[in-house]
Formats: sequence, C-alpha cells, structure tokens
Amino acid sequence: MIIGGRLRALREEKQLSQGDIEKRTGLLRCYISRVENGHTVPAIETLEKMARALELPLYQLMYDGDEPPEVPTAITSNGDGPQIRAFGAKRDATCGSWQGFWLR
Repeated sequence: MIIGGRLRALREEKQLSQGDIEKRTGLLRCYISRVENGHTVPAIETLEKMARALELPLYQLMYDGDEPPEVPTAITSNGDGPQIRAFGAKRDATCGSWQGFWLR
C-alpha cells in the first residue's frame, strides 16, 4: 500500500484541501504534497497528526474496512507453559484516537 495515495483519498473524501490539513497539523502544505505523491515517507508521529486532522482513528490510514481489523493472538511462554496474549485496541475518549494494548 502506498500511504500517500490513501491519505489523499481520505482527505478528498472529507473535502479538505492540503491547506486545511496544514492548518490542523502544523505541517507545511509542500510536505503534505510530497507525502501524498509518494516522495516522502512520513513518520508514525506525522501519521498520527494526519489521522487527527482527518478525524479518523490511526488504523484507518492503513486499513480500508469500516470496523477495526480482527485482533491477532500470540502464544508466548513465561516458563510456566504457554500463555495466549492478544493485542487489542480501544478508543481514547479524550482525543478520539485508537490506542493499542496487550491482553493476558
């Protein structure tokens, strides 16, 4: 997946300009253009800013479904035998973003 194309599609879907994203994130419009055109790969912190500007949970920048993807599980061992751990996600009520956490 080319993240720049996904960001452009989501921005256009919300009828926002690159200037709107610039105002919401503090990122320069020329930088946003470089990301959308695939000339620059954004850091995760930048993706978080863009997700907030687009009013979307971070996972939706990389996932095209309506609901969060299924939670993967991992079997680990702590010396007492296998344990099943799963990585989950919950919505943070203060900022509306999704946060990950491990279940034991």
